[in-house]
Amino acid sequence: MKHILLTLALAGSTLAATAQKPSKAARHWVDSTFKKLSPRERIAQLMIVRAHSNLGPAHVAHVDSLIRELNVGALCFFQGGPVRQALLTNHFQAGARTPLLVTMDAEWGLAMRLDSVERYPYQISLGALPNEGTVYKLGGAIGRQLKRIGVHLNYAPVVDVNNNPNNPVIGFRSFGEDKEAVARMGVAYTRGMQEAGVMACAKHFPGHGDVAVDSHYDLPVINKPTESLDSLELYPFKELFKAKVGSVMIAHLAIPAIDTTTNLPTSLSRNNVNGLLRKELDYTGLSITDGLEMKGVTKYFSTGEIAVRAMEAGNDLLCLPEDVPGAIAAIEQAISGKRLKKKTIEERVKKVLHAKYALGLHNPQVIDTTNIWADLNRETVAINNEVARNSVTVLRNDAGLLPLSARRIAYVAIGATQENELMRRLRTEARADVFSFGFRRDSLAADSLARAVKAGKYDAVLVGVHEYNPRLANNFQISRSALALWNGLQGPQTATLLFGNVMAAKNFCGAPTLVAFHQDDSVNGAAAADFLMGRLPAIGKLAVTVCDLPFGTSVPVTRLEPAGSSAAWAPVDSIVREGLARRAYPGAVILAVQNGEVKYHKAFGRYSYDTLSQPVHLESIYDLASITKTSATTVGLMKLYDEGRISLDGTLGDYLPAARGTDKAGLKLRDILLHQAGLAAGIPLYPETLDPATKQPSERYYRTAPSDSFNIPVARDLWLRSDWADSMVVKILNSRLGTTKYLYSDLDFILLGKVVEAVSGKRLDQYLHETYYKPMGMRTTVFQPFNRFGGERTVPTEQDNYFRRQLLRGYVHDENAALFGGVSGHAGLFSNAFDLSLLYQMLLNGGTFGGKRYLKPETVQLFTAYGSGSSRRGLGFDKPEKDNEKRKEPYPGTYASPETFGHTGFTGTAVWADPKTNLVYIFLSNRVNGGRNNLLGELNIRGKVLDAIHRALQQEGK
Repeated sequence: MKHILLTLALAGSTLAATAQKPSKAARHWVDSTFKKLSPRERIAQLMIVRAHSNLGPAHVAHVDSLIRELNVGALCFFQGGPVRQALLTNHFQAGARTPLLVTMDAEWGLAMRLDSVERYPYQISLGALPNEGTVYKLGGAIGRQLKRIGVHLNYAPVVDVNNNPNNPVIGFRSFGEDKEAVARMGVAYTRGMQEAGVMACAKHFPGHGDVAVDSHYDLPVINKPTESLDSLELYPFKELFKAKVGSVMIAHLAIPAIDTTTNLPTSLSRNNVNGLLRKELDYTGLSITDGLEMKGVTKYFSTGEIAVRAMEAGNDLLCLPEDVPGAIAAIEQAISGKRLKKKTIEERVKKVLHAKYALGLHNPQVIDTTNIWADLNRETVAINNEVARNSVTVLRNDAGLLPLSARRIAYVAIGATQENELMRRLRTEARADVFSFGFRRDSLAADSLARAVKAGKYDAVLVGVHEYNPRLANNFQISRSALALWNGLQGPQTATLLFGNVMAAKNFCGAPTLVAFHQDDSVNGAAAADFLMGRLPAIGKLAVTVCDLPFGTSVPVTRLEPAGSSAAWAPVDSIVREGLARRAYPGAVILAVQNGEVKYHKAFGRYSYDTLSQPVHLESIYDLASITKTSATTVGLMKLYDEGRISLDGTLGDYLPAARGTDKAGLKLRDILLHQAGLAAGIPLYPETLDPATKQPSERYYRTAPSDSFNIPVARDLWLRSDWADSMVVKILNSRLGTTKYLYSDLDFILLGKVVEAVSGKRLDQYLHETYYKPMGMRTTVFQPFNRFGGERTVPTEQDNYFRRQLLRGYVHDENAALFGGVSGHAGLFSNAFDLSLLYQMLLNGGTFGGKRYLKPETVQLFTAYGSGSSRRGLGFDKPEKDNEKRKEPYPGTYASPETFGHTGFTGTAVWADPKTNLVYIFLSNRVNGGRNNLLGELNIRGKVLDAIHRALQQEGK
């Protein structure tokens, strides 16, 4: 007899459904487990029951009874919270005699069901991407997210072709209306998730896209010939079957071309499951019914009859039967009455058990809740950012309005209930007048606002549509008054921006300028701002037909001429290109901002000296090295000083308990900031963690995967012992203390970073993110960028051949900072040039930015002025040499005023802000990428560039 049992083989890291013979270990576990089950328990193994973590003790007791009394085989979790679900999963698994297959319907990640988890994009948003590479990453990220919380099977992806705009249930859940794109995206999602160890599920077979009825409430009918179904609806499923998707969900549909039985859903049809799915398409994976409590099936059959017919049809698992004991009893009766074969049921039970084995359920199922929230949200920002920036879709630009060159701009945010990222960016960077209009406001308010905007005689009016529902019902809940306002604002200089399901564009077909941003969140707001200002190209495409625009529509928009294109700036280009030619660095980004206006912003070269490596772009993120000292630790101390929480004449022992009892306790913060407290320049901390014989990271200190005992990320797949951070602080506090003479020291700022943490009560990165980076919109200015951004955004710093033995990309270059997990007071901060400039513009503004005060002007003046008689240093900040007029090469440049403040970084970076000329200058490079030559310093390229910028500004000002 043909072997039909499912084996899920772990070939490398790929979870794949095959028809090969199970391993001896798998057969042993399946057979021994099967023998322990009573006939009734074997049927119960085919039941998936509903579970929530937000419904209280009565619900938990009900699920407990199904597990303990019936020995059901699987759970499907719905709403609740991550910690609560993890704890409940542990509870249910502990009470189960046979390990439970835990499933979820989490198409866009856990946020679809659970609170306090950040959402991944909808599938229609992914359909706007130019290719499926990001979808593969997202599938993997969702897989890791689900696996972390103990889920084994996700009912995703949806591979229904969205070919009916009136479909009330699929819509934004589909990748789009092009069958080939749906298939490509579905395969990428599946491979990513199954490689992460979570089974995918192709749904809703044989295709739920072309319906106008929601099967949750009735039975939809699809009147299409077999040929049409085969060429369109079935195409993505066949491609996913080739890709070895582990399971398939059977929809509740009436399709006469498949089965003419009146009111018989495809989920209960032998012709559909045993016939089309098994025999014609030769699919051997798990077959799972859609929810059996849905009206599309319960309207016509009783619970018991549904269960029996689902088994007759050929399904392996019954999802959410309304009455589980009743379903089991009906199947028992069908077996005794010869309607169902006992052997058939037993084969399916073993098939399910083989799937459980392949998914690791033969091992203990215990979820560690330590850091679970952080783990679940670890990859969302990076993935969401990548999707947002690669899916900007221009549908129309008839008037050539984009990118914006207008000076007087109004932004009307329809639907917005509070200021969002785009509103803030336009207000602060484009000096736009910003208005908002909630969906609940009436037509009189709409008319009044339209007249006010018209009276403003703006060069451009941007109308953003926010916070509408992604579902088709009630026209996406966009109110009539909102549409009236939109109509009243139309004109040739009006652009419409959609934030959400692009299918809502049907309301705005008359817009001469129409752009889709596919989610309504901060990363899409940031992408919109960058696109409007000419910093980001639009490379997204329309996933579905809207208005008269076919799927695939993508209107090219030429970016603005880059700042610094006039002849006055040519010397800057020449100096930077000379550095490239001399191999002082493989690439660089240079930015000059004067009076808050970008005057020069260009990217040069590549990420490495490899001619095939990625070109540097304006958004490239660099390791700032010692610029961390001023851009994180110093401004952190400035805020605490501003609030009266520290005194510059206070001592290290006053604020850092670990310093008490050491010879560092009496060191004043002022002296430490000025590098004149007597601390050594640095001490090597990492050699002690290497194996003396091999000089490789020692197993005593490191692991290749994180755990409670090894949770400090030092580099890719390298985790340091958890207790080592405290040990390093002790070593620093016990290091040699010299005279109070000036000596530039990393140890100074390691300890000052710890002071910020001790006084604020927060980790350094969290405190800086909440205090400055997030409210100022510095989205790329982060510690530990490997947690937040895709690899292509972060420039590789150096091939480390002596400590971490790998290419450092997204992990801090500085060895001591790495031992602190990439979060330290002296190094660890990453950023692109533009975002970094915002912080220094705030300091030039005397502590204000975007209408908000961050620091008192006297605090800024105190810290950025000269602070020592024995060095050029300010409080934390570097300053020009005091005798520059006598120097052959003045530092940091010939034209830098004494008021200038900033810092440089070992990796090839610099930032200088000059209050006299109101200039912010930033130079970012990875000069150590090809080795630690110092050509950048020897050629004085950073200084020459600064001088050339001053000359260009003088020339343009004439």
